[in-house]
Amino acid sequence: MQGFKTVTKKSSLPPTPIKHVFALDFTHVCGYLSANMTYLTVPIAAIDFDQAAKQIKSAITAGAEMLEIRADYLRNLSVELVEKIIVKAKKASKTPLPLIVTCRDKQQGGSIAYPIQLRLNILTAALNAGAEFIDFEYENFLTPQSKEKIQLALSHNPSARLILSAHNFEGKFDNIIKLHRHIQTVYSVAIPKLVYKANHINDCFDALDLLHKTGGERIIFCMGEAGLVSRIIAKKLDSFVTFAITDEKTATAPGQITIEKFKKLYRYDSINSDTKLHGTIASPVAHSLSPAIHNACFTKAKENRLYLPLLVDGGKDEFDLFLQNITRRPWLNFSSFSVTLPHKQNAISYVKEKNGFVEPLTEKIGASNTLLLDTDGNLSAYNTDYSGALDAIIDTLDNGLDELKDLPTAILGAGGAARALVAGLTNAGAKVKIYNRTVEKAEELAAKFDCQYAGLDDLPNLDAKLLINCTSIGMSPNVNATPIPQKYLKSTMTVFDTIYTPTETLLLKQAKKKKAKTINGIAMFVNQAATQFKLYTGKNADTKLMRKTVSDCLAAKQTV
Repeated sequence: MQGFKTVTKKSSLPPTPIKHVFALDFTHVCGYLSANMTYLTVPIAAIDFDQAAKQIKSAITAGAEMLEIRADYLRNLSVELVEKIIVKAKKASKTPLPLIVTCRDKQQGGSIAYPIQLRLNILTAALNAGAEFIDFEYENFLTPQSKEKIQLALSHNPSARLILSAHNFEGKFDNIIKLHRHIQTVYSVAIPKLVYKANHINDCFDALDLLHKTGGERIIFCMGEAGLVSRIIAKKLDSFVTFAITDEKTATAPGQITIEKFKKLYRYDSINSDTKLHGTIASPVAHSLSPAIHNACFTKAKENRLYLPLLVDGGKDEFDLFLQNITRRPWLNFSSFSVTLPHKQNAISYVKEKNGFVEPLTEKIGASNTLLLDTDGNLSAYNTDYSGALDAIIDTLDNGLDELKDLPTAILGAGGAARALVAGLTNAGAKVKIYNRTVEKAEELAAKFDCQYAGLDDLPNLDAKLLINCTSIGMSPNVNATPIPQKYLKSTMTVFDTIYTPTETLLLKQAKKKKAKTINGIAMFVNQAATQFKLYTGKNADTKLMRKTVSDCLAAKQTV
């Protein structure tokens, strides 16, 4: 399916009189439904009544604000079965949640290919049973038989609404603005629902633009991992609903996340149109702990801010386009980004090309992990990796920053993390020697910062007071690996591993056996994040809360 082919055939039916009731005061008719609210909606995708009852209970307990009964998932589908589930849903809580009933066409994401006549019977019966909304495919609504039957049912249920939906599971619509206009033309009181798969985060901006440019009830977001951001900020842009699940097993579309993540991780209940946005730009990004620690600190500091995972696949061209998309849309209210693999060098290049400010040491490092965006669209680039690492080292050493001067230091690796640490340590006066498997990379880095280098075959001659692992050797799941044989470790060393999964690597375990001081990667991660938080907000971060959040997240991952 490439795009969505719209049909402009006009119905022979006259407009239904009830549309004027909706236009005047729908919120009054429906009572408990509020204007200007995004309803956190949970699909009930059950195969039978008992499973539906359990899912309804779980959704209500988790904090759902609306339910969608996906009748196309039910086996042995009948009008009586759907009516029974509606009654159950209405009695499941003291204040009944509003209901959407959907019996989706298989061609547009339905589970079971039920005939259209049965699907229409289900929807009309749902209205008579008390459902506030029914969802029907816009493409099928264009046929006179479907349109006539649905309009007739709606005329008998003036407090109900029709959602006209269009889905594209392959990519963007050819012209989402035109499609939205067509839906409004065909049935002006319908709630348009336009959902498509984002194959890249840059695909999301069509959906975000449409939300920004339109008003009233409409449901617009993107599917897939790249489209996650559109689901989360749907509330900021006043989409009528956004969809969540109670657990991974009940997902009905790619990219759905749980209510728990919406509420606890992404501060859903606090989001409004004034919320400032931040995010981590990375690929991959799902593993990032940055949203958890920054959102926890935003909550503690009572800041109206939201930190998002921003999956930016590709290289410099895709990165540049993403930042261009952001800076052209000040109404999104993005104000900063953390940047990690593979875009740290892309970040500093982009800022320099736009004549933005680059912190001097960040310029020397040649990579940025922090970008600030002001209200005029100007960017500034910083690197908090080196300061986070130095703070972790200083906290462990006895005499603070002065002890770094002339301190014999060995750094394993020559990648981005090593680059930041070499810059920070040489700037503090440490005597740094870089060890790397590819000697040429070590030589290139050493030349930039006027320090020594060697291949791994020179490790037997290692003579350092501070040893830092900047490679990924020992990172989960390869926890039984270490970048340096234990026999080269000494009790007089301070051993620092920048890896934080696991918290205690094999390198650190072996260093402890040698009675050496140790520093784990969490210390660096928290310190650099705390510096970012200060740049973002002007306030000091609660580093104790950050450490606890990291520990809790890592513990939760280990139990999965």
